[in-house]
Amino acid sequence: MKRWYQVGVSLLLLAGCSSTQEVAQQAPDTAVPEVTPEPSGERYHMNSDAYPQEPPDVSQVPDAVPRVESHSRGGNKSTYEVWGKTYRVMDNASGYRRDGTASWYGKKFHGYATSNGEIYDMYKMSAAHRSLPLPTYARVTNRDNGKSVILRVNDRGPFHSEREIDLSYAAAARLGILDAGTGRVKVEAIDPRNWQAQGGAAPAVSSSSAQRSVTPSSAVYVQVAALDSANSASALEGRLDELLDYPVRVEDETGLYRVQVGPVSRSEDVRTIRRKLQNSGFEETFVVDNVE
Repeated sequence: MKRWYQVGVSLLLLAGCSSTQEVAQQAPDTAVPEVTPEPSGERYHMNSDAYPQEPPDVSQVPDAVPRVESHSRGGNKSTYEVWGKTYRVMDNASGYRRDGTASWYGKKFHGYATSNGEIYDMYKMSAAHRSLPLPTYARVTNRDNGKSVILRVNDRGPFHSEREIDLSYAAAARLGILDAGTGRVKVEAIDPRNWQAQGGAAPAVSSSSAQRSVTPSSAVYVQVAALDSANSASALEGRLDELLDYPVRVEDETGLYRVQVGPVSRSEDVRTIRRKLQNSGFEETFVVDNVE
């Protein structure tokens, strides 16, 4: 991997796993070390990223525990630019669900500042994301083997259009994607209040309304997807218009385009919509309140 960022308003750049990475040696079962900042001088002491030479056993590293936190002062500018491309940071992570490719970053960045000013520890459950607010708690699931972790997003990247999230070494190890370097994943934002209210067993997505019934007096929307492309959102809107006998809208929230069906005021209509969507391949829809 190749990475560049500045502390505070830092921007982290990822160029993917290097083919010249060091080969990890099998290490004895040891405790995970604490991270201390690297000495001052050059930004990084390594030119390319690598596996740790003697990695501890990270198979039992616990998930991050979601808790209510304010957005960090660093890494949350509404827009920022990397390699001539402008990125937008979401105001909140509510309802964020996205399938994509995960990569990971390791030894080169271990002990250096993340985009929000914290110290990157590759042996903890953390990640980098281009647009989620910092910090955000998220569940990441490997779509090929079903393994999942809960982690804390506290960094920016990866800046490759084909990649969704950049995982810490520990998170990548638990998901089983270290050797391949990348993997197919699903990223779901967690609402800490909902998670805590249900004793840590709440659904991963931020909206807790997916399973609740709809009363005739409450107009709601069924959200189908949250996309970062206006063209993709428009195409999906057209497809849903043909599929359903209900209105469809696209809500633009700081560069994230939420495709929603509604408003719907009857619970039976919600069930009908979600059943039709599921039969058409849209299996992970959920209900959001009409805030207008």
